[in-house]
Amino acid sequence: MRRLEPGLKAGRLDAADYAKNFSDLHPRFGDHEALVASDRCYFCHDAPCMTACPTAIDIPMFIRQISTGNPIGAAKTIFDQNILGGMCARVCPTETLCEEACVRNTAEERPVEIGRLQRYATDIAIEEGRQFYRPAASTGRTVGIVGAGPAGLAAAHRLAMHGHQVTIYEAREKAGGLNEYGIAAYKTPNDFAQKEVDYILSLGNIDVLDGQMMGRDFTLADLQAKHDAVFIGAGLGNVNGLNIPGAKINGVLDAVEFIAHLRQASDKADVPVGRDVVVIGGGMTAIDAAVQAKLLGAENVTICYRRGKEHMNASEFEQDLATSKGVHIRHWLQPKEVAHHGGHCSAITFEYTHLENGLMKGTGHTTEIKADQILVAIGQKLDGQGLDGLKVEGGKIAIDAEGRTSIPGVWAGGDCAFGGQDLTVSAVAMGRDAAESINRSLAVATAGVSAVA
Repeated sequence: MRRLEPGLKAGRLDAADYAKNFSDLHPRFGDHEALVASDRCYFCHDAPCMTACPTAIDIPMFIRQISTGNPIGAAKTIFDQNILGGMCARVCPTETLCEEACVRNTAEERPVEIGRLQRYATDIAIEEGRQFYRPAASTGRTVGIVGAGPAGLAAAHRLAMHGHQVTIYEAREKAGGLNEYGIAAYKTPNDFAQKEVDYILSLGNIDVLDGQMMGRDFTLADLQAKHDAVFIGAGLGNVNGLNIPGAKINGVLDAVEFIAHLRQASDKADVPVGRDVVVIGGGMTAIDAAVQAKLLGAENVTICYRRGKEHMNASEFEQDLATSKGVHIRHWLQPKEVAHHGGHCSAITFEYTHLENGLMKGTGHTTEIKADQILVAIGQKLDGQGLDGLKVEGGKIAIDAEGRTSIPGVWAGGDCAFGGQDLTVSAVAMGRDAAESINRSLAVATAGVSAVA
């Protein structure tokens, strides 16, 4: 059977298996299901779920609107705070945000399904093409945005609403950022990321220039000369490499690249995967890569993390999801060397670790795990190309409370900015809030010009 052959192989499964494996993780509620789920909400006056949401969506309000048969009104309540509410409903770790704060947990140990209710409302609005907003009268001001990811799109939408003309410079061939390239395929099937982008751009006043990379095709100074303000939402363009012997051997691949390739494949059967796959890391990228390797037909998939379960960045829900799909998660292991045969990886050696006085240290004892594919998910970092002159803090662009950088007229937000939580929802909040700051700044400048005139 092709499924059991060692090495990187495409087409390990039947077509029906691929369709089943990469179907929607949480299918959308039907109308009756949504009414039943919304009826569980207490509609708290001082709702802790709303406080726990980085974009401060009025959750009790939109759930009440669903409960009264008004999903379109609910969608507007959501979009007023989070224009990417559809994607956030799919990928946000609601189990550690709004749903963790839900008071239903106290009474029933089961929260209101806020994320699925949010998806129900936003999906209906997008499918029906309900555009709730239109640009204000033109201000004559232009804003350049670097990156068409969640932060850039949220900033662009809010700025366009205020009447500014926005141009987004995107390095890849499609807009969407990690929503398009970095989210597990089973969380966003049916090309939803692009449908959401199209919905946002339908507002008007926003142009997207694809294939434009800062530092290669333009500089920050170029944007400053061309636009009245600049927002940088470029994400984290570089990845941390595996600095051990054998790390460059064929079969060792960055997990982000693996996920992006899978997301863009027209046929999942064309994506090769190993029989024995090892994923290194403890975050969401590691989980997404491991689960998808298993869904592609890998027989054995193991996540290895250098610390304990309680230290993993991936939520407990995501860890449980991985194990439910047959992924084996092992802790207290750090990679030491990749073995190879015929120029392709064949195994990887790990050293057992432990904590000593609060610091992780190796024990000197090792173990070897067979691997014909190794996916590395040990974090991403800022690509500093073209960012000369910007102050950097903690490896990210330094910003103040309003998203302003060290250079006047330049704002930043999302994963590339210090304080970002590497979540779609926090990137949206940062982009939206920076846009409001930019708008205030441009309004002051415009008023000053009028006064002089």
